Amino acid sequence: MEDVVIPYELPEPENHSFFFIDQRIDTRLEAKLHRHDAWELYCVQQGKGTRMAGDTLLPFAEGDVALIPPNMHHHWDYNPTSADEEGCIRYLMVAFSHSFVLHCMAVFPELRNRLACVTFPTEVLKFGTETARIIRQALSAMNGMDELERLCGMFRLLPVIFTAKDYTVAGKPMRIEHEVRRMQQVSAYVMAHYVHLIPLDDIAAEVGMNRSAFCSWFKRCKGMTFSQFVTQYRLNTACELLEHSQKSVSEIGYLVGFSDIPHFVRVFTKEKGVSPGRYRKENLAKARV
Repeated sequence: MEDVVIPYELPEPENHSFFFIDQRIDTRLEAKLHRHDAWELYCVQQGKGTRMAGDTLLPFAEGDVALIPPNMHHHWDYNPTSADEEGCIRYLMVAFSHSFVLHCMAVFPELRNRLACVTFPTEVLKFGTETARIIRQALSAMNGMDELERLCGMFRLLPVIFTAKDYTVAGKPMRIEHEVRRMQQVSAYVMAHYVHLIPLDDIAAEVGMNRSAFCSWFKRCKGMTFSQFVTQYRLNTACELLEHSQKSVSEIGYLVGFSDIPHFVRVFTKEKGVSPGRYRKENLAKARV
């Protein structure tokens, strides 16, 4: 697999302390796997798909807000069917260096007091409903602001993102460059083939290993078997479809790679604690609150 990591710097760092963009772009032109020396605060406005970040592959949907730490490999892979009528997706994004945060804390004691006891995360954070709502509103408001007003908005945002309690970890860094590339290969292969049976021999060959060595390596890196990883990805994808589509439970089961729907329901219920139908009802009820 070609190494497509593309490091890049913030634009015009001598003139801008951070970078804000309201991006509407064709799914075919969106950035591939990359990393950069900046925090990335990302809000999905239009579209859904799969986010690859560090060692983790998870689905994302419209309204999701995530914080990606500096130098972590990541890729937002949008499903073309989720684009608008012109084939475009849309997101709001702020990127800022860690030195920007430290300089602000050094200059402004009010901000330093708010962040004094913060341990800056090394994992990807996906924010919960309330914090995501606050961040979406703040980023949307930046569209109508000049540069100085946006800077004031950033001062308000920093304590929100670094002191939030309602988040889930959505990706951890891989510490060895070679293993990063290998795990990204595995994740990309699963993304492309999860609707079908993936033989261990095939995925092992994809990363240049034999079956036994692959199984040992994968279990050591992920703390689970490859089969469990594929099942987890299928179920996470099923959750997104249950929340954001009108498809039946049976249709969703087939779409995420289960040929036996009763088996899909059993596995889903065991892993998620509720049946697919109950999961959909509970999430619809939360959405109305």
